[in-house]
Amino acid sequence: MSDKLVDLDQKHFIHPTSSVQQQQQEGPAFIFEKGEGIYLTDTKGETYIDAMSSLWNVNIGHGRSELAEASKAQMEKLAFSSAFSTFSHEPAIRLAEKIASIAPESLSAVFFTSGGSEANDSAFKLARHYWRLKGEPERRKILSRKKAYHGVAAASTSATGIPEFWDMAGTFMPDFIHAETPYEKSTKEAIDSMRQVIEDEGPETIAAFIAEPVQGAGGVIIPPDDYFKEVRKLCDEYGILFIADEIITGFARTGTMFGMENWGVTPDLMTFAKGVTSGYIPFGGVIISDAIHEMLKQSSGTLFHGFTYSGHPTSSAVALKNIEILEEENLAENSRKMGERLLKGFQQVKENTNIVGDVRAIGLLGAVELVKDPATNEHFPADWKVVSKAIKALHNRGIICRSVAFDDTDIICFSPPLIINEDQIDTIIENVQEAVLEVEKEIK
Repeated sequence: MSDKLVDLDQKHFIHPTSSVQQQQQEGPAFIFEKGEGIYLTDTKGETYIDAMSSLWNVNIGHGRSELAEASKAQMEKLAFSSAFSTFSHEPAIRLAEKIASIAPESLSAVFFTSGGSEANDSAFKLARHYWRLKGEPERRKILSRKKAYHGVAAASTSATGIPEFWDMAGTFMPDFIHAETPYEKSTKEAIDSMRQVIEDEGPETIAAFIAEPVQGAGGVIIPPDDYFKEVRKLCDEYGILFIADEIITGFARTGTMFGMENWGVTPDLMTFAKGVTSGYIPFGGVIISDAIHEMLKQSSGTLFHGFTYSGHPTSSAVALKNIEILEEENLAENSRKMGERLLKGFQQVKENTNIVGDVRAIGLLGAVELVKDPATNEHFPADWKVVSKAIKALHNRGIICRSVAFDDTDIICFSPPLIINEDQIDTIIENVQEAVLEVEKEIK
């Protein structure tokens, strides 16, 4: 069966963010058929620790029957109903109320989407619509950051600050601009870059600034403690809306329900997806401030925006059960505690090896950087493919994680399920050290 599936995969399945040539030459890296807890099992019977929560999103772990039961119960009652033309249903109403209750104060109305890219595209449209209603239609530009990842829909691709994603289609939407990120830069340098871009473009033309609390696909970039407070001040100074992209960091990933809570900053809009259902069913959305909601209620008329599956009743029911589990099992606190252990382990790996530079973690979102010279932070040449070797070595040891190799960086990213325990964290650390030592020996 496995060989047949490989053949069918190569003939018919176009994989997202994957090497087409590698797929055709080698077939799929894994064909998984079962997930339980923090583990994935493939068709060959091999079991792996899913140290990435698959795609930063399986927060409550694999194989939770509670979500399957919630889905089944809702499907049997009302599998789908449109939310267009003010049609409604209880699961979406209850979920909107629940999300508003756990979101930062003053964020209390929710627009639902099918996933994260749609959520960010929706946030941009809502921000621009808000300014049109306020009589400032020239505010259209969206300011983002280099190394940012905000999705692959048309607008979210342009907001993404990783050029490889722009190059794929050979085009870039107008009215998207990028400033420096605080990676290897101080808060002052990053904020000065933002200010310069704003001044160059004209603050009266900028609708919103969007940022991930922790840049995920860019390499798990955790900002300095004062960074987002300065961002908020700058946005307020120029009258720019602040969008927090919580698609990776939301729903307890960083040790708090939403990532921005770590810095005590409240955005004007907040996008979410991934962890809201722990990946069990596609879902996402935008939470907006009371001020934006009031403007919509007073002046919008018909909101000419929406998706077939906005407020999907089955997805809403799954999300409600998922949030209930996050709260009942206190997974934000477990994320915080296990994240501290993960970071301590990364620091030990750094001490015991010779090619590890910066290590970092906030909650269960972390990274290990591989560098040629830790003393100077000199990066390896890109053609050495150091991080690819490390990922392969980890796979061979039963650990699934993810690499970032943009701009000659070699970063291993980690984002395990929030149910992980101390022994499982220690197993990951032990294998990371062995894999790094193997790569170190190979390249020296």
